[in-house]
Amino acid sequence: MARRTITKFLATLGAAAAIAATGLAGDPAAAQTRVTYKSAKSTSSYYQMAVQVAEAVQKATDGAIQVTVEESQGSVQNVKEAALREGAYVFTTPPALIKLAKGNTKMFEDGKDYGDIRALFVIPSLTMHYVVRADAGIGTFADLDGKGFIIGKGSFGAREAEANFEKFGVSPDLVDVELNSAVPALQNGQVDGFATAGSYPAPNVMEAAASVDIALLSMTEEQVAETGRTRLVIPGGTYPGVEADTLTTSLPVGAYTTTKMDDETAYQLTKSYWESKESMAEVARWWAGVDPAMLATMAGPLHPGALRYYEEAGIAIPDALK
Repeated sequence: MARRTITKFLATLGAAAAIAATGLAGDPAAAQTRVTYKSAKSTSSYYQMAVQVAEAVQKATDGAIQVTVEESQGSVQNVKEAALREGAYVFTTPPALIKLAKGNTKMFEDGKDYGDIRALFVIPSLTMHYVVRADAGIGTFADLDGKGFIIGKGSFGAREAEANFEKFGVSPDLVDVELNSAVPALQNGQVDGFATAGSYPAPNVMEAAASVDIALLSMTEEQVAETGRTRLVIPGGTYPGVEADTLTTSLPVGAYTTTKMDDETAYQLTKSYWESKESMAEVARWWAGVDPAMLATMAGPLHPGALRYYEEAGIAIPDALK
C-alpha cells in the first residue's frame, strides 16, 4: 500500500469517526433508523473497518440509517451482548463463537438465549502473518528453531502461533513481551521475527516493512491442513518487498445481528455494505480480499432482510444459511 494511500485512509477514518461516534450525520429532522455496531478495540483494524462501514452505510442510505460504532474488548463480549441488546444491534465475531453460543457451550454456559442471532455479511478474515527479517536466514518454519520471536500474550494470534509451532515441530526462542513491542524489536535487530493475526494488509506488518526488509513465511499445503484452519493466500505485493504469494491460514469473521432488527434495516445494511465494498477497497485494501463466496464460512441462518438482498443480487447462498 502506498504511503499516500495510508494517509488518505487515515484522513477518511478521522472524518468517519466523527460521524460514527455521534450518529448525527445528515438531516436530523428526517426519519432515521439508528444502528449500534459493536466492533473491537479502538486501536485495532477491525474498529477502523467498523468506522468505514458506518460511513458507507450512512452515505448509501442518505442518512436514513445512522450507525454508532462502539468499542469492544473482544468477540465474546460482542456475542454475549446480543442476548441483551434491544433494537438494531450489529456485532462482529468469528462464526465459531456463534455456534458455541447457540449451543450454550464453553464461555456461553450462562443460561442466556442466543437463538435469535442472524447473519448479515462477511468481513475481512483474521489472517495469520509470520514476519521475519529478510536477512535472518529464515526461509521456512523449520528455520525458526532457536530464533528470537515475539507472539504476544493472550490473543488469538499468540495462541494460534504457539499451537502451530508445536504442530510443525519447531521451537523458536519466544520473547515474553506484548505484541506492540514486536515492530521496534524487529527494527532494532533484537528479534528475528514476530507473529500477528489481522486482516491484510496488517498495519503492524506495514509499519515493520517501512523501515526494514521483511519476508513472510509461507506454509505448505500439508501444514495448512494440519492447522485445521481456513486456507488463505496473501497476494504478492501486499507488503513492500514481499513479491511472492504467501500461503497461510485465517479465522473467518462476520457481521451479525438478531431478529430484533427489522427486515428492511437488515436489507439496507447488507445492500449498502456490498455495494460500497469496491469504493472502500480503494481506501483500505483489506476490503479487496472479501468475496461473496466467503459467506460459506458464516454461521447461519441469515437474517431475512439480508437473504432478500442476496437473492435479488443473484448471489448463491449455501443451504445452511437459509
